[in-house]
Amino acid sequence: MEERTVDRYQKLTIWFHWVHAAAFVILVLTGAVVFLPGITVGSEGPGIVHRVVAVIFIGAPIVYCFFKTNRALQFIKESITWNRDDFEWLKAAPSYYFGGPEENMPPQGYINTGQKMWQLVILGTSLIFLITGAIMWFFKHYIPLEAYQWTLFAHGIAFILVFVMFLAHIYMGILHPRMSESLRSMKDGKISPTYARSHYCKWYDSIQKKEGRKTAT
Repeated sequence: MEERTVDRYQKLTIWFHWVHAAAFVILVLTGAVVFLPGITVGSEGPGIVHRVVAVIFIGAPIVYCFFKTNRALQFIKESITWNRDDFEWLKAAPSYYFGGPEENMPPQGYINTGQKMWQLVILGTSLIFLITGAIMWFFKHYIPLEAYQWTLFAHGIAFILVFVMFLAHIYMGILHPRMSESLRSMKDGKISPTYARSHYCKWYDSIQKKEGRKTAT
């Protein structure tokens, strides 16, 4: 097996990823108890846990931005910057992920188009969660019932969207045979040169050129 020597994720990024993921899973479980009809546990505990973990879910990115401001800004820039390769990726991806030829996939940068879609969903739904969650938490008794119901509806739609994408994210990161190094890279931050060249060709070529210039000097 090829040695994984390419640095892709820093330790703080890895910690942030797992804290955010754990918070999301807890929010799913406690949210089901709080919001879905017919599921009760007979106490206020799940609601309290839901609110506390919601603070972590929203607060963790803010803390990360404080320590990694440039990387956070790059994260947003990568998510909203699309070019021809991204649209070509969308056309080629269905065949590729069901076993089609890899050479039909356009070269990708630090993140591929699928990851851009996931990041856009995270950014958009997190904003909706922040607004609707704050309304339901602090202003529940001060707004009309109809407004509260629409707020709850928006919260639920955002959850459905991000949960579906979360399931796809888990499948691609853990189960898909062509993503064999994805999970391991979120443990030690490293991938192999072959995997880097296959999935992030433009990014890998750029760091190889930088290393070549350093060596030359």
